[in-house]
Amino acid sequence: MKIALIAHDKKKTDIIEIAKKYKDVLAAHELYATGTTGTLIMGETGLSIHRMKSGPMGGDQQIGAMLANGELHLIIFLRDPLTAQPHEPDVSALLRLCDVQSIPLATNVSSAVIMLESLQNGIYFNA
Repeated sequence: MKIALIAHDKKKTDIIEIAKKYKDVLAAHELYATGTTGTLIMGETGLSIHRMKSGPMGGDQQIGAMLANGELHLIIFLRDPLTAQPHEPDVSALLRLCDVQSIPLATNVSSAVIMLESLQNGIYFNA
């Protein structure tokens, strides 16, 4: 399974903690991330991650292109709903593509944990 990991600046600590807790689960899959997020997760976990550009520099669009081409199976995108993002149109397009392609999308820690627990327990939730 191909999984994308993305986090806004104020959520990077959260995604690192999730990646550390579910390192064994994530290691069994092919991982992609936007630039800074990927670098931070790799540094803390040693996981192998294909890194895209940073979100504001086009990384969200790169992930979106992969989604549009059916190349991703699950997205964990920890969003900061309280801070305006300069690349919000890219973020909105990415979320819309998840809905169009019926790709599971976690936008907060609780939903990410549910998805990763499902993977850990062998439940495949994407029909």
